[in-house]
Amino acid sequence: MTLKERLNEDMKSAMKAREEGKERLSVIRLARAAIKNAEIDRGHELSDEEVLEVLAREVKQRRDAIVEYQKAERPETVAALEREIAIVLGYMPQQMTPDEIRSLVVEIIAQVAAKEAKDIGKVMGALMPKVKGRADGKLVNQIVRETLG
Repeated sequence: MTLKERLNEDMKSAMKAREEGKERLSVIRLARAAIKNAEIDRGHELSDEEVLEVLAREVKQRRDAIVEYQKAERPETVAALEREIAIVLGYMPQQMTPDEIRSLVVEIIAQVAAKEAKDIGKVMGALMPKVKGRADGKLVNQIVRETLG
């Protein structure tokens, strides 16, 4: 079953659940709309890997929004966004822990022979394809900066 098929099946289940599935239904509909828009932009049906990119972008948008809502002291909106992120993450591969990212960063730094902070581009270029959809890019960047630091 592809990710899109799974989203469709889960949407049907959420519709049948009515009130209990209302938030889940809303998030799934937004994700499906984002996938459809990406398909229109790219001019072809998305593969599972491309769907993961779209879902990762949805998670990133919500994480960025959380920062702004925290500044505005809107805890109820922050909580709602965190629940939405949890729903979207359910369709993505298991996220890497910071320790897993650190060990991969050390491995990549050795591969590309990076020695100082100005080599961050080489490290990120080699690292991001390996963590795509499995780790937050902001966290990866932070760990690379700390390691090269």
